[in-house]
Formats: sequence, structure tokens, C-alpha cells
Amino acid sequence: MKKRILSALLAAVLVVALLPGCTSKETGSTVSGSASAKSGKDEPSKETTDVILNEVAHSIFYAPMYVAFEEGYFTDEGLNVELVTGFGADKTMTAVLSGEADIGFMGSEASIYTYNEGANDYVVNFAQLTQRAGNFLVARDEITDFKWEDIKGSTVLGGRKGGMPEMVFEYILKENGIDPEKDLEINQNIDFGSTAAAFAEGNAHFTVEFEPGATTLESESKGYVVASLGEDSGYVPYTAFSAKQSYIEENPETIQSFVNALQKGMDFVLSHTPEEIAEVIEPQFPETDLGTITTIVKRYYDQDTWKDNLIFEEASFDLLQNILESAGELDERAPYTDLVNTDFADKAAN
Repeated sequence: MKKRILSALLAAVLVVALLPGCTSKETGSTVSGSASAKSGKDEPSKETTDVILNEVAHSIFYAPMYVAFEEGYFTDEGLNVELVTGFGADKTMTAVLSGEADIGFMGSEASIYTYNEGANDYVVNFAQLTQRAGNFLVARDEITDFKWEDIKGSTVLGGRKGGMPEMVFEYILKENGIDPEKDLEINQNIDFGSTAAAFAEGNAHFTVEFEPGATTLESESKGYVVASLGEDSGYVPYTAFSAKQSYIEENPETIQSFVNALQKGMDFVLSHTPEEIAEVIEPQFPETDLGTITTIVKRYYDQDTWKDNLIFEEASFDLLQNILESAGELDERAPYTDLVNTDFADKAAN
């Protein structure tokens, strides 16, 4: 599996290299505005540094990052951050490896895969944002007192093989004595971000959804949230910020400023109510009403989704690799000291 993922990534990198006119907007969706445009403040008089950030998905799950945009924390740190949505860790990693993006925000399993396949300028994780899975199990019918054994014999719309959503899902199944290959059918043929629409059209008995997909299905009476993968999997280093080793070495001040802004966003989230957080990040989700945003923020808030710092600890990295091994996606464990740099997060926390 790892070889297939890396081969696809490297092939995509070559394609990008051969298309000089291709920009980040062509491989993903550019979220309206940049850090300076969203701050609501006057443009800073000092010189700013441009940074292209490619996120794996645009989700309320990543609220502290959007707070940093909306409160102008990136601008305060002298950064003009362009946010691009890659729609999948493979696409986000491709953007980073090709140099199309400076920083990637995705599951850290992608960095392990590329490292183990011998990437020369490999990607290093320098800040962890979430400490729980951010997806939910949505059922076709309302189920009172759902138990994981209720999923046996069903069809589930899952995630990409080797990706964190799918691996955490299968990890939970195994922890509950369920064989992912024998006890149910997991459909992994639907693109990331399209499963909610497919489920709404009548496909499968269950679907694994990020927000706002899960709440949207509920609001339309097309599905019911019956379990939180974040609660049932425990503390998992689900998403982190990373960049190529060369970029970090050449731009340490930029990385530090970036992490400082993120820490301010984290501090805001941990010191404000879900209602206050929702009001701040509302402009990031123009197609979602404030009530829905508040509901989603509260769900994540209540399950202790966000850390109080951005330090990617070794115990978390070990747990991540345990999950990869459980999923059969890891033949050799990668060294924490190579793939994680905590210097920037340590300074920001202090």
C-alpha cells in the first residue's frame, strides 16, 4: 500500500513539474481570502512573508487554525497565508513534495509513508493540532443505545485505505472484536468529501463523516450520528502541520511565526465558549449557518479535540504507528527524531 501511495505522489509531482502554469488553485480549492484579508485589520506596514498552506480538508474540526486567520494572528506575525484545500492527504502531500505548497496540514501517516520509501527531502511534522479523531459514524436509521456490534453485517462508506479516517475506524472495530474484512462491507471507492452526498442518495447503511457532513445529514433527516470515532478511539495524533526538511531549515523564522499564530488560535479556543468560537470562524463557512457551526464546535469542544499546545509528543507518534501496524500499513517504524521537530511548538507554548 505504501508503495502505491508514494508512486502516485511522485507521479503527481512530476506532472506538476512539467506544468509551469499550474498553481495551487488547480489542485485544490482556494479558501477565499488570505491571513491579512481575513483579519479585519489594516494591512501591516512591515514587510510580510507569503506562505501557501494546503489543508487536507476544510472542516470546523480545525477551528483553532481558522481562529488564527479570523483574529489576524498570522498577520500579526508578519505572514500572508494563502489557504488551499487539497481534499485528501495524498493530494496535500503531493503539493508539499512538489513545492506547490510551503506547508501541509494532514494526517502524519503520509509523512511516515514517504519517509519509509526513501524520500530524500522528506516531510517533517512541526505542530500537532488535534488529539482526537474528528469523524462520526452516521446511520441510515436512528439507533437508540448504539453498540459497535450493531454494525455487523452492514455496508459502510469508509475512507481511503491507508488514511487516518479509515485506519482509526478499523482500529475501533478491532478493539470491539469486529473483523473489518469479514463482519461488514466497507466501501472505499468514493472520493474523500463525496461520501455524505452518496449516503444521502441511499448508498450503504452507515457512513463515516467529518463535519459538517454528519450534522448536515442529520439536519436533512437523511442520517443520524450514533457514535464519535474521536471518543471511541481515545487520544490520537490525528492531524499535524508539516513541511519539507529543506523548507524548515531555510525558513525557521517563518515556521516559528506560523506556529506562534497557531498557538494564539489554540489559546483562544481553550479560553472561549463554543458559541464565541463559532462566531469567530463563521466567515470560513459561508454555506453553513451559525447555529450549525455552533453545534459542531460544541461536539468537538466536549470531546476534548484540541490540545493546549502544539507539541507532537513521542508517545503520540508511537500510538500513531501502532494504528498503522494494526491496519497492516506499516512494515517498518519510522524514527520520531527524524519526522517530528518540537522546537517551534516548545517556543510557542512558552
